[in-house]
Amino acid sequence: MTSEVSTSNFEQKLKPLGRILEVEGYHVWCCSPIYGPDGRIHVFYSRWRNEYTFSGWVSACEVAHAVADLPEGPYEDLGVVLKGSGANAWDSWAIHNPTVQKVGDKYALFYMGADGSKLDIEQNELPNLSTAEYEKYFNQLVYTKRIGLAIADNINGPWRRVGDEPVINVGSDGDWDDAVVSNPSLLQNPNGEYWLYYKGWDWDTGRRFNGNRKYGLAIAKSIEGPYKKHSANPIIDFSNIGERVQCEDAYTWFEPKDCAPYKIIMRDMGFYNHEYGLYMESSDGLIWQNPQVAYKDAGTYFDETLPGLDREGRFERPQLLINSEGVPTHLFCAYQGGRYGTCSGVVLEISKNNQSNLSNN
Repeated sequence: MTSEVSTSNFEQKLKPLGRILEVEGYHVWCCSPIYGPDGRIHVFYSRWRNEYTFSGWVSACEVAHAVADLPEGPYEDLGVVLKGSGANAWDSWAIHNPTVQKVGDKYALFYMGADGSKLDIEQNELPNLSTAEYEKYFNQLVYTKRIGLAIADNINGPWRRVGDEPVINVGSDGDWDDAVVSNPSLLQNPNGEYWLYYKGWDWDTGRRFNGNRKYGLAIAKSIEGPYKKHSANPIIDFSNIGERVQCEDAYTWFEPKDCAPYKIIMRDMGFYNHEYGLYMESSDGLIWQNPQVAYKDAGTYFDETLPGLDREGRFERPQLLINSEGVPTHLFCAYQGGRYGTCSGVVLEISKNNQSNLSNN
């Protein structure tokens, strides 16, 4: 853990707006926003029924679509756009981590899938299990996480899965990502390539302490792939600071007017603490400057009574709403708690000046 905290200009611009997509009966996570051709804000988000508990993100999750006139809502739910493929598919049970972008005249939705087809239980039996029994299956499902892609001609769908296999699979035995790959983030490089950043960890650290999460890069000439993993992977690795210092939930973008145009925000897992977000810049997208604080603990921005949930008090899955000039205008995150004591999306405006406005605090 680093004791000296460096705060980014990004953090100083944040203004809290409020929660979105508080849905009765559901946990809501992973809110990926995009401006549609209608000028409205479209959000693709993860959701799962409450009976699957918080662990349902990997056992029974689906991706839904909502739309609003303003980033802070209110949102109209347009229904499910992607769910588990069923049968023996690699993404049979759960679809999670959606992140959407417009690519040419199409829309690309990268996601994480999980497969329960080889378990000795049916998906609909999970809610009847004890916590300990459920955890056994949860842990097995986590290690089936792979990365997929769906394409649509229209933002309202329909969405077509690309191929029958993951677009990013785990590495060979002994590789840094031989156990799990997930949390994709697409950067459309001005050189015409598609750069897909992704989280991974290996079986060695996985067996010892549930993995050290690092970030790699895979590159393709076409949005549908094939994606080739970079030889310098992992390109973001904090394990030299401490065996369990790591990061996840990266979102990447490109601001061409900056001398370090490659940008990334992600959830901190020990560099500063486990509540902040990290912000980094790079001149080439491979070698990154030392992390600054992208956002602080959730209580800095929202004064809420915490209901006593695990992992509460912090933002996760940061995603950005990008305007037509390629500049981020709003930060969307997942946040536990809310009206139904589960979890929902939350939105913060990124002000044009460097003076933070915490009036909602």
